[in-house]
Amino acid sequence: MKNETQEVDMFELPEFMTLARQMNDSLKAKTVQRGQLGNSPQKFVWYNRTHEEFDRLTKGKTVGEAYARGKWLFVPLEPGYVLLLGECGGKALYHPSGTKVPKKYHLYITFENDSFFTVTTQMWGAMELYEKGEEQGRKYVEGMRTTPIEPEFTFAYFSELIDELIDGKKRSAKALLTQDQIIPGLGNAIAQDILFKAHLHPRHMVADLTADQRQVLYHAITDTVGEVTEMGGRYDEYDLYNNPGGYIRKMDKNAVGRPCPECGVTIEKIQYLGGACYVCPNCQK
Repeated sequence: MKNETQEVDMFELPEFMTLARQMNDSLKAKTVQRGQLGNSPQKFVWYNRTHEEFDRLTKGKTVGEAYARGKWLFVPLEPGYVLLLGECGGKALYHPSGTKVPKKYHLYITFENDSFFTVTTQMWGAMELYEKGEEQGRKYVEGMRTTPIEPEFTFAYFSELIDELIDGKKRSAKALLTQDQIIPGLGNAIAQDILFKAHLHPRHMVADLTADQRQVLYHAITDTVGEVTEMGGRYDEYDLYNNPGGYIRKMDKNAVGRPCPECGVTIEKIQYLGGACYVCPNCQK
């Protein structure tokens, strides 16, 4: 499937939250004139409809209120259907009437006023149309755990989750944040800043977390997700209007070789669990 050694930008929960909010501002109540699947074949773009089905089933539908959960964006097409976008990166853009259509796209929906919406992914992603309710049975959506933006994501819930993991296979702090969607919506990019704020090395074992470290990690998760969402996503991802997010990551490829913002020790890059990690060897021992 995907090659995790590559550094590929992917939408995470804050980016999907931003897209959902903007879609409700700009796309909600618009009527679909035509829906088209991609004109650029991509092995790892997943569709569940043929071109003909997608066109027929979306024609005349009205865009409802979009929402995000985990790494998935749910866009009702009323009556009766839900467009599901997930596990993808690239760009999801709204184009006003008169805008030039991109040469390549993986999804293209035109509205009655000739404005349109396109999705073009860099590597992979799901772009699927379900009868309303059936999208909840989709793999990775069905049974999704609580996300960090939900009221149920309390410290008590988080601590119980840690206890549950300790009884299973051994996991590191990075694995907690990035593997198996234990905490839905997080990925390798945002995990780097969370671990830095929590002063935890990516290899630190979950079973070895002290009570205080659990508290610090919990707040690092909720605070970071909240801050990135408030700032419209990360600086290297784009919103519905093709504007970059406002959140500047502290620990990314640009930090390597530079002094740690807290202690001044040089930031290092390591490879762990199939991806790049950026760590301060002093703050994250």
